[in-house]
Amino acid sequence: MSVMDNNQLVRTFFERAFVQHDLDAAAELISDDYCLHDPTRPDFRGGVDAFKEAQGVYLRAIRGHSATIDDQIAEDDKVVTRWTASGCQTKDLPGIPDKGACFKIGGITITRVFVSKIVEEWQDWDDRGLARQLGAN
Repeated sequence: MSVMDNNQLVRTFFERAFVQHDLDAAAELISDDYCLHDPTRPDFRGGVDAFKEAQGVYLRAIRGHSATIDDQIAEDDKVVTRWTASGCQTKDLPGIPDKGACFKIGGITITRVFVSKIVEEWQDWDDRGLARQLGAN
């Protein structure tokens, strides 16, 4: 795939998962052995089901979840995405009891693409800002 194709694949994945909230459609774009490197998820076991489970926790607990791509840079087999997410909590999140508060946070994800599939991601996002805005501190 070309760099442009990789960029479009990641944009489509982001749109399906974090804008449309269609984790099944997003999962079609990741490999069976998908790996996520995220310090907030040290026990991520990998694969499609683990992706859907991890993201589903947030989508079920956040009303009005919205996400936007602020910047995107692609080179070779990697795409870097700087993003912003917002919403209001309606259910408990891991370590964050529901207080009905709203948030707006940012993050950066580096995605590696191989043979038209997302195979690996490195993610860093404002988990402390999320906790603070939701009243967990």
